[in-house]
Amino acid sequence: MPPTVSVIVPTHNSAKTLGACLAAVHRLRHPVTEVIVVDDASTDDTRAVARRFPCRLLVTDRNAGPAAARNRGIRAATGDLLFFLDSDCAPEPDALGNALAVLREQPDVACVHGIYALEPLFDDGPVEAYRLTHGHHWRLRHVGRVRTTLFAICLIRREVFDTVGLFDEKLRASEDVEIGDRMGDRYGIVLTDTVVCRHDDDSRLGSLLAKQFRRSQMLIPVALAERGPAGIRANSAAGLLTAAAVPATLPTAPLTGGWPVLSLLFLVLFTVAEPALLRFVLRRRGLPFTLFFFAVHLLVQLAVVGGAVVGGIRHLTDRDFGPSRATAAKTSR
Repeated sequence: MPPTVSVIVPTHNSAKTLGACLAAVHRLRHPVTEVIVVDDASTDDTRAVARRFPCRLLVTDRNAGPAAARNRGIRAATGDLLFFLDSDCAPEPDALGNALAVLREQPDVACVHGIYALEPLFDDGPVEAYRLTHGHHWRLRHVGRVRTTLFAICLIRREVFDTVGLFDEKLRASEDVEIGDRMGDRYGIVLTDTVVCRHDDDSRLGSLLAKQFRRSQMLIPVALAERGPAGIRANSAAGLLTAAAVPATLPTAPLTGGWPVLSLLFLVLFTVAEPALLRFVLRRRGLPFTLFFFAVHLLVQLAVVGGAVVGGIRHLTDRDFGPSRATAAKTSR
């Protein structure tokens, strides 16, 4: 008998996108056994949207984050395979079938996840175009066997959770990276460009920078807790370092006649720090958008660096800040 598939959609205040997500689920060419929507205490019309579709709706009383929502979906699901979708993602009709094909062709693989399309779910302007361009590129760069799981669109064998446990509900960011590290060498993980979804991404610069700052606070605690080699990274070390050097060298301007020579030099180095990214943006979006792209990208990298520094300090000073296994290790010492 072919394996049964449960679709799990964690959601919070996603009335704008959930309808498109669930409509796309019902256009999948491969049949699914059930669709489970886990509403994480939404305050908008998310539940009303979900009730328009043939799905099982689970509702939580308080907002507990995506890890807790996914865990509730896992406990409720009956399928042999679990197909996770973020509620702002709409899978292409062949996405599930292509993920199943990877599992059939590579029996040691237990987890298959995919990439964002360049085209948005809803076109909300240039900031969103920046996000999708960057997200599409860094995922493409890592296609193949990986050690990281990204659950925006992901098919995984149920048995994995019986072995490594569920998502760490302490984490509201990097929870998928952390569980992927726990999978370690036990299970094969594949990132493929044959499993594609259209994504509704951040479209306002201020909220994007705030989110990046908040989420990046878990980067160092999760990285320190990793037991295997580093997994997928959306941003390169060279890009982050040269971005940080741009404002850091501004105080040297009086030494060069009032001109921020060093800052300008590091700005150029930042732009070319990832040559493949520069070529990709130029080729797909053109020169005017490329200039806009790297201006926004600089601000995003600074938010990531700032968040990582703050998160590292919090991890050192607060024994409860970080993944459960990391804080447990600190407590035992």
